[in-house]
Amino acid sequence: MQEGVELDMPKEKKKPEKDMFQLLETSEKRKKSRLEILESLKVKEFFEEGSISINERTCQGLECELCIKICPTKALYWRNGKVGIVRDLCVYCGACVLCCIVDDCIKVTRKRKDGEEESFSKPEEVVRLFKNINSRRRHKRVECLFPDAETYLKRYKK
Repeated sequence: MQEGVELDMPKEKKKPEKDMFQLLETSEKRKKSRLEILESLKVKEFFEEGSISINERTCQGLECELCIKICPTKALYWRNGKVGIVRDLCVYCGACVLCCIVDDCIKVTRKRKDGEEESFSKPEEVVRLFKNINSRRRHKRVECLFPDAETYLKRYKK
């Protein structure tokens, strides 16, 4: 090597930093495309936020594949012999957890529009959750029809 000669080393390319407005813009585009996809599948989105994960250690994948068959949006698929997730398609409905033959294999956490957060990973938890939701709906309907005892008696008094 010659003295006094500097070698130009390739400089690392720095990724341009995104500012907050660019991040918001991309998340808005992503949300819009998600809504378009769900609309084309005729699937309604009930939850503002959520997450889904699959425990690869407990997943029986090829032996069962029920979660892939039942998913209404086809968010679950085969990926290199394992179950993969397209998170943008998942509507956090819980159908995959309900059909899974292994407890704690699929975990779904979701946030309702009223701010209530739910988390489940066992079929029995999904059934209990649905039962509670239906009970609350029935209770609200009865309260709407009969807000007090007097209304009930007026309606059914002979």
